[in-house]
Amino acid sequence: MRKLLSMLLVAAFAMTLANTAAMADVKKGQKYYLKIFKKKLGMNGTKFAALHTVAEWEELFSNGTAGFIKEMTGINPKIAKFLNGKKWQSKYAPHIKDFVTEYANDTGNVPSCG
Repeated sequence: MRKLLSMLLVAAFAMTLANTAAMADVKKGQKYYLKIFKKKLGMNGTKFAALHTVAEWEELFSNGTAGFIKEMTGINPKIAKFLNGKKWQSKYAPHIKDFVTEYANDTGNVPSCG
């Protein structure tokens, strides 16, 4: 019984670590914004994140980021190829979403990438 309990605790701890590693990161999102979007959209990270409220960003990132893609390609159509690629959904989108929701205009937070 004691061995079973120990194994369950170890498994629960391992799952906690795995979930933490899989989560998106605000700092990565900021870095990706500066690297990929800043020049293409013509605005700094502060201005970009403040375009919408948290709820509006959540809506734009729902349905496979369809709303986000539509809005950003409206600003710069040249970004469409990147946003419709596989890397966008799997690698960049979760981090960009965390970045913009952390610094949305209704949060009062201001990113350092001004």
